[in-house]
Amino acid sequence: MLTDTETTTTTVLATAYGDLEIWPITAVPGAERLPFAHRIILENLLRHQDGEVVTQRDIDALVAGGAGTHDIAFHPSRVFLHDTNGVPVLTDLAAMRDAFAAKGMDPALLDTEVPAQLTVDHSVVTDFFGRPDAPALNVRREYERNAERYRFIKWGREAFSGLEVVPPGAGIMHQVNVEYLADVVTVRDGRAFPDTVAGTDSHTTMVNGLSVLAWGVGGIEAEAAMLGEPVTMLIPPVVGVELVGRLRPGVTATDLVLTLTERMRALGVVGSIVEFHGPGVAEVSLATRCTIANMSPEFGSTSAIFPIDDATIEFLLMTGRSERQASLVETYARAQGLWSDPGCPADYDRRVVVDLDGITPSLAGPRRPQDRIELADAPAAAQRALAEAHLIAPLASSEQDRAVPDGAVAIASITSCTNTSNSAVMMAAGLLARNARARGLQSKSWVKTSLAPGSRVVTDYLAKAGLMSPLEELGFGLVGFGCMTCIGNSGDLLPEVLGGIEQDGIVVASVLSGNRNFDGRINNDVGMNFLTSPPLVVAYALVGTMHVDLTRDPLGHDEAGAPVYLADLWPSDQEIQQAVSSSIDPEMYTDAYSTIFDGDENWQGLDAPGGDGFDWDQDSTYLQRPPFLELDAAAGSTDIEGARVLMFLEDSVTTDHICPAGRIPAASAAGRHLTELGVGARDLSSYASRRGNWRVMKLGGFTNTRLVNRLVPAGNGGSTRDFLAGEPAATAPIREIHAVADAAADAGIPLIVLAGREYGTGSSRDWAAKVTRLLGVRAVIAQSFERIHRSNLVGMGVLPLQFEEGTNADTLGLDGSERFSIRGLAADADVPDHLEVVAVHPDTGSVTSFVVRARVDTSLEQRYLRSGGVLPYALERAASRHTQKPDITEKGGTTVLATPTG
Repeated sequence: MLTDTETTTTTVLATAYGDLEIWPITAVPGAERLPFAHRIILENLLRHQDGEVVTQRDIDALVAGGAGTHDIAFHPSRVFLHDTNGVPVLTDLAAMRDAFAAKGMDPALLDTEVPAQLTVDHSVVTDFFGRPDAPALNVRREYERNAERYRFIKWGREAFSGLEVVPPGAGIMHQVNVEYLADVVTVRDGRAFPDTVAGTDSHTTMVNGLSVLAWGVGGIEAEAAMLGEPVTMLIPPVVGVELVGRLRPGVTATDLVLTLTERMRALGVVGSIVEFHGPGVAEVSLATRCTIANMSPEFGSTSAIFPIDDATIEFLLMTGRSERQASLVETYARAQGLWSDPGCPADYDRRVVVDLDGITPSLAGPRRPQDRIELADAPAAAQRALAEAHLIAPLASSEQDRAVPDGAVAIASITSCTNTSNSAVMMAAGLLARNARARGLQSKSWVKTSLAPGSRVVTDYLAKAGLMSPLEELGFGLVGFGCMTCIGNSGDLLPEVLGGIEQDGIVVASVLSGNRNFDGRINNDVGMNFLTSPPLVVAYALVGTMHVDLTRDPLGHDEAGAPVYLADLWPSDQEIQQAVSSSIDPEMYTDAYSTIFDGDENWQGLDAPGGDGFDWDQDSTYLQRPPFLELDAAAGSTDIEGARVLMFLEDSVTTDHICPAGRIPAASAAGRHLTELGVGARDLSSYASRRGNWRVMKLGGFTNTRLVNRLVPAGNGGSTRDFLAGEPAATAPIREIHAVADAAADAGIPLIVLAGREYGTGSSRDWAAKVTRLLGVRAVIAQSFERIHRSNLVGMGVLPLQFEEGTNADTLGLDGSERFSIRGLAADADVPDHLEVVAVHPDTGSVTSFVVRARVDTSLEQRYLRSGGVLPYALERAASRHTQKPDITEKGGTTVLATPTG
């Protein structure tokens, strides 16, 4: 056994790239029993073992099965960003460079230590649709709105040596990653090692389907990784999911992933890696593996990974990767024990079996991706949601007087890398559209239809198969290459639908092939959101309502008056496979990606500022220097006394609830602020595109209209009780969130948030933690946290506290008006595992004491909290690397300078 001062021995592997240095996994006793994901982690620890950040104890704990109890430092081989999270990453890094300059240091010394790639895909909006020039018009509006941000990104590309940028219009980041950027095994400086990724989007996990270990992190954690800091975590448990059988005819990859989402959420896999194995893996195409892996965040898992096998190699070659790279992947995987071996089962922490033969056609909704619905049960599910909505807001007209029915499908969008990366379901949608047009069917007039694939290859193969025309005839013409409707960039609804909502009180639905359907995410005016496969998206556009049972009712009638059913239009598996095999070839991928980093004439025509530091424009409404390095760092090491509750929330609060991404309403606090600065209503844009302006984001914190705040009678987000304005608490005035937070800050009163289970579910959006800190929140007390948001809270210096099992705010009799004190923080030592909270009711004086678990899970997170967050910590670390005096030693009469490397 090695000591902590020794390092692992390397060996040389002969490959198609020549002899490469590797860190042998198979040389570690017990490695053969490890799950595939833990073998990847083991190699990472071996390669970075230095006796300090990574020790022999870490390696021993991993091999011994120390999941969930031992924290480790993982060094990703690259960092992956998109524009709406990438811009705030760059603003933080630019602010760090300003801090370097303020210290009298060269700002260029603060640079990327780990390669990073930023894909611009989150800003294009479905403003135009259903017309041939829609893509060009949407791109024009994209640049009108975002030119300033894009110039800033171009500055970052030149300022930071390790940053590559994929310009707008190339596709969706995760599909681009799977089809082009990921190499599975990386060669760098004569060394070979697994490609591993930390991404600022939770769906970074999609590349798990290509056997690349990757997961989502917050932007602040990504910044630290770019600067060479490790990502710390408890050794994740691995849940082995054995796949058996095969999918039945007519069942899609989407049906499978929605079923897995339901099963994994029920099982409880937060903080775990899900790893697929068993005979059914060979029955699942690589594209379907990526569809499954994409929705790992919806499972709740850190990753959802498949092993390397023949399908991996075939996919690499099919997507235009070189034979040399494919050979390297196979050679390395076989030498390192990373090649799939069904005869050598791993030791999993938990096991579950999924029979593919039992999967059935499905939707998920109307509010969460784990709420799967059998296709035949969709009308009943929609009716329940409508009944619930109309208890609050009754219909204002009779059915015969409405131009658009209650429960209408207002949006039908084939969107998202989740499904547009899967050629089988895309071909199925095209074939169904062809068959529908042959029977004379047409989409309903009130449905906003769109096609927004994640890669240019998709439209190439659909066109080659002759399927773009029927899709276009049904309204599913191309609107752009980007996330679009999936992330809420759906644009305005049709006027007749908006009229029905505003005047008649109808509730409408979206149906999309995306991965999330949280309240308010897809469109502010849409009350129900359903996830399903691309062919079913087309089918719902044909019927235009959620009240039709697609398994029994006709979708319409042909010219002869005969009913047309879904079964009449659905293509056979053989038809789909024939279309795929005859229409896709490697040259499509090499052609599509040959100029991936060049951008179009809009991108090339943007003037980018130069210089090592960024010249901030104080009048900019998009970019403002963030204040996070100036916030009180001591807050992480002082007791919390007399805190008041800012928000009292229920279960399943998402990062969309905490920090909206969609359109900025003109009447909102952020909208009013921008209007006062001269921004027109048409140009308010979205919260996602304004993340470079911390003032706008602060005003948007907790303002999602579908967020339920128990302190407010109506329950809607955006407002809360101002307990500082007088007693009794029950009659405290209701004011906007930001105003209450500012008043508390002026009075020196700390704030907390009370919440239920699954707090922070959804995207990896670090701005959900950033706005929490900007609003003066010191701690969040919840029943449970989603992995990424908990980490982001710590990264921003906010303390995540978890109720003990079996207790919550209700069982403790809390109503949210109390004054809270949390003690045990004011010490140089680490935050204790458990803390006592004392809550005093302001009206009755009654005292409630209870114990909470401090969710500061790793030793590095302790240091983050004490430093006031990741950013101050990373800044000081980076500065110290460049100010340390080098060690001077004498060796053989020669003076040797040992430069610190961190």
